[in-house]
Parts: sequence; structure tokens; C-alpha cells
Amino acid sequence: MRRLCATVLIFEAIIIGLAIPVAITIGHEAPGSAGSAGGGLAVAAILIAVAISMRSTGLSGLRLALVTGSILQVLMIASGVVVPAMYGLGVIFAALWAIAICLGRSAERAQPR
Repeated sequence: MRRLCATVLIFEAIIIGLAIPVAITIGHEAPGSAGSAGGGLAVAAILIAVAISMRSTGLSGLRLALVTGSILQVLMIASGVVVPAMYGLGVIFAALWAIAICLGRSAERAQPR
């Protein structure tokens, strides 16, 4: 599960980074605000991915990272206010996030201990 969720977040960070110039040119947002908001979301996605992938993170740390990642999915969808395409991309990544959690948990249960 850790690997799947971290992969979703890394790809999400890339998409968020690519949405910054779109917000500036199409959304007519100020470069500073688009860069800081998009950059903040991208950095948050990367930090959460690192926290999830760390083996030293205990169960409570993993839960916190999963909750934080879920909040990030809501923020990604909300960024559609500035760049309307982010509504669709946010829903896609939220679905991938949920699938990664479900598939990861079922794969971990299936592994012999």
C-alpha cells in the first residue's frame, strides 16, 4: 500500500506543477499566487509521499499520512476553481488514491506473514 499511495502522490505532484503555468495563462492568476499555491500543493504531495514510503513510520504515522493525503485530494479538486481542468484531474487522482488504498490493503492481507 505504501508504494501505491506514494506513486499516486508523486504523479499528482507532477500534474500540480504542470498546472501552474496553465493557471497563469488561462486562469489569469498572478504568477506569485499561482506559483505559491501550486508549489505548496506539489511540495505537500511529495512530503506526504516520502512520509508514506518510510518504513520507520509506524501505524499511527501511516494513518496520519493517509488522512493528510486524503485532504490533499480534496484540495486538488478544489483547485478547479482556478483551473477548471483540475476538477476532472482531481477526481481522477482521488479515485486513484482510493484504489491504491483498497488494493494495497487487500494485497497486504493476502501476503503470508
